[in-house]
Amino acid sequence: MTEPIKEFSLDLFSLKGKVAIITGGNTNLGIGYASALAKAGADLFIPHFTDDVKEVKEKVEAEGRSIKFLQGDLVDNNYVRAIVKTCLDEYGKIDILINNAGTNHFEDFRTFPDEKFKQVTDINLNACYYLGHEVAKVMADNGGGKIINIGSALSFTGDVMCPGYVVAKHGVIGLTRYFANDLGKYNIQTNALCPGFIKTEINAALSDDKVFYDKITNRIPAGRWGTPEDLVGTAVFLASRASDYLNGWAISVDGGFSTTL
Repeated sequence: MTEPIKEFSLDLFSLKGKVAIITGGNTNLGIGYASALAKAGADLFIPHFTDDVKEVKEKVEAEGRSIKFLQGDLVDNNYVRAIVKTCLDEYGKIDILINNAGTNHFEDFRTFPDEKFKQVTDINLNACYYLGHEVAKVMADNGGGKIINIGSALSFTGDVMCPGYVVAKHGVIGLTRYFANDLGKYNIQTNALCPGFIKTEINAALSDDKVFYDKITNRIPAGRWGTPEDLVGTAVFLASRASDYLNGWAISVDGGFSTTL
């Protein structure tokens, strides 16, 4: 006979006492992840590229949580190592990493610049490996942790005019599975959260294009584009003890987009 299931508790989803690094946590979807993890009890460390940190600082501190920052460029491995060192100096540990920072460039394939392909793959894929590699060493010594890589609907399909992004987001799934296999023995769970079409300021040009917007909306069974609020519950789940036996998987939060023809 199997051991009886222990009484369920919402404490499984609590992040009280946890420290989370969220790259690019000062912009767009990153602010949503940071706010949600703070509400769940985590303190935040935000590596950021752009200057404006006011909004995320206010949101996290409103929840009574601590937030620290370090500005730099994730393509610089010295900066990557500094993120880990500074976070440890500030908090003494790292429990959660969300590899959220990303960029994109749209251009016809025939003229797509090599330097843009490199830039997009460096930020969206290579930085996930290098920072994940450094953070995982700390987590292993500390008894475990959670790594969440941000994928995309384009982790599973192709598109036009953005080869770097498609390649990088496919790579994120492979990286997630590799980390899951190699780090599971250290009680580190690595999973990918893959947003579908989410209405944010960064993709306003796409969502404001009525022809494109309607084309995508008609393919989404939910009948609408997502919002940042649609993603944060999954992020908290993946960061919490509730997901301790989930490892190496990609969860699509896309309203059903990836299930349709």
